[in-house]
Amino acid sequence: MTVQELPGAAAYRPTPPPAWKPLTDPAPLLPDPEPYRVLGTDAVAEADPELLRRLYAELVRGRRYNTQATALTKQGRLAVYPSSTGQEACEIAAALVLEERDWLFPSYRDTLAAVARGLDPVEALTLLRGDRHTGYDPREHRIAPLCTPLATQLPHAVGLAHAARLKGDDVVALAMVGDGGTSEGDFHEALNFAAVWRAPVVFLVQNNGFAISVPLAKQTAAPSLAHKAVGYGMPGRLVDGNDAAAMHQVLSEAVERARAGGGPTLVEAVTYRMDAHTNADDATRYRGDSEVETWRAHDPVRLLERELTGRGLLDDDGIEEERVAAERMAAGLRERMNADPVLDPMDLFTHVYAEQTAQLREQADRLRGELDAEHDQHGTDDGGAAR
Repeated sequence: MTVQELPGAAAYRPTPPPAWKPLTDPAPLLPDPEPYRVLGTDAVAEADPELLRRLYAELVRGRRYNTQATALTKQGRLAVYPSSTGQEACEIAAALVLEERDWLFPSYRDTLAAVARGLDPVEALTLLRGDRHTGYDPREHRIAPLCTPLATQLPHAVGLAHAARLKGDDVVALAMVGDGGTSEGDFHEALNFAAVWRAPVVFLVQNNGFAISVPLAKQTAAPSLAHKAVGYGMPGRLVDGNDAAAMHQVLSEAVERARAGGGPTLVEAVTYRMDAHTNADDATRYRGDSEVETWRAHDPVRLLERELTGRGLLDDDGIEEERVAAERMAAGLRERMNADPVLDPMDLFTHVYAEQTAQLREQADRLRGELDAEHDQHGTDDGGAAR
């Protein structure tokens, strides 16, 4: 029996019930067809010159930080470093738009954002050095631990933001992720919860073109990653990730919207990873030098420097001043990273549980006995420090 033969078939209408109607008009949520820009457009006339100078200083410092950290891997002082060279505008803007009470949720590539927010450069590299735990106190700095698993920090950001809203705290969470992370389930779960709860959270996707060696076209068929926001009921913004002024403006608007109760925003920053995925990666196996050189013409430091010099807001002396300041920062980082840390092997059992389990106590006693025996034999423990 077909549907047409059922009793009452004449009254049948293949129309979904009202509950299936869209909850939100999708049109206002759609991103612009082209990445939003400020530098080189009429919009730059409204930009605060003092802000532009600060952004430039941070970009120069950030570029030098990246090159120094990369050099430390070659010297054996860092186990690994995922460089953000070419993406500094995204990193700096993410840090500067937040208030002190807000929280930053970085990925493994976002050490520069943490440093720009005020974290000690050495502490930011401690995890990548293979040293203790996170390397810093997340509560003190309001920076979540650098997240190596892809996108797992995003649900954490939503949970913190939602909890803050329930408590009445005026807090916004900004969560950073790469284009590769948008293929993870955590990304979609986080967006869905954030939109349903209207959580005060901003998602920043740094689309640098590759998830290690996988180009974006092999990850998604969407018009842009910003378009994914519409399916969850939040605005999507598409912005030039190498335009520091545009990044600061778009993220500032998203943070203000979240703080005012407007809910989450997904921002896609179109940028480029100039260096390899990490120092352990050979990027020449999946992209050509000509592609990299093309992006060098759109370098975030050069873009802002050209704008500032063209408007008479920066001269050669100013450029040299920022370069010297960046070199001082790099020298200090180099000196401190060249000092071997004093490690206590017993820290392996610290902060695992609030109260140690019987198994951990047994393992700790065994290690302590081995260290004591080593000390009796050589006079030092395994960490090289006198006991």
